[in-house]
Amino acid sequence: MIPLITLEGPTASGKTELAILLAKELGSEIISADSRQVYRYLDIGTAKPTSQQLQQVKHHLISIINPSESYNAGRFCADAETIIKDLYSQGIIPIVCGGTGLYVSSLLKGLFPEVDRDKDIRHRLIQRMNKEGLSSLYQELNRIDPDFAVNISINDKQRILRGLEVYYATGIPITEHWKQQSCHNRYHTFRILLQPPREILYPRINNRIQQMMDRGLLNEIEYLFQLGYSPLSPGLNTLGYKEFIPFFLEDAPLTQCINLAAQHTRNYAKRQYTWYRKYKFDLTLTSNEYIILEMTNIIKTYFNK
Repeated sequence: MIPLITLEGPTASGKTELAILLAKELGSEIISADSRQVYRYLDIGTAKPTSQQLQQVKHHLISIINPSESYNAGRFCADAETIIKDLYSQGIIPIVCGGTGLYVSSLLKGLFPEVDRDKDIRHRLIQRMNKEGLSSLYQELNRIDPDFAVNISINDKQRILRGLEVYYATGIPITEHWKQQSCHNRYHTFRILLQPPREILYPRINNRIQQMMDRGLLNEIEYLFQLGYSPLSPGLNTLGYKEFIPFFLEDAPLTQCINLAAQHTRNYAKRQYTWYRKYKFDLTLTSNEYIILEMTNIIKTYFNK
């Protein structure tokens, strides 16, 4: 099987910095598994690697689509698999780095066969959405399939409807469909989890939001509007951006928007912690104090067994 390294963990846990250090030591390249960093122009609010970091190690699947486009696990798997095979042919072990657990899980296990759309079920769900609101359907999806809901936005109409549609068509949540597939990884994978304690991570998230503001997040959002993108564009309708839309459209207090962005990010990190408890990792790091040489030796030993 093709060797692969994954570096996973909640937002703001330090994955980018560690991935770059590992890639430099191992002669690797990095494949981003982040559902927001695929968007062009969304740099600050998605915490993309800086231009200096991008120059140190080659990154893939960053800034590849416009904010008006949608991206999903299927597209990610197709894109990532092509890159992985190409790197393997060059003798390079890729590092898949990102906190979108759905993307990594789909890449390692494969996507379950497509469930045919049921027009009647979809019609009833749309009627309910128009009557009850999308948030009501999201809460229902969260009860039915929390593992799927944790990785999508509360405003992601397409995926919320699809998650409920699959459940009502088959009686089985999407994540259960995945579990019923082969339990064996499709790759010879060394999985690393970077998971600092919450009492350390949550203040770090708060500081990161403020740093984004200092770096010009509002200017970035305003520029997206100037380019013609709207609050309903998939890129802008994501964590770290949607919270500031009321500031531009409704004169909402900026402090309120900042606090909401931090709160939503902490909530997302909490759901990520829950997601990662369900998986087995070859190496778990609970702090950013690590010795790269020791880590690379462990990885090399693993692949040379």
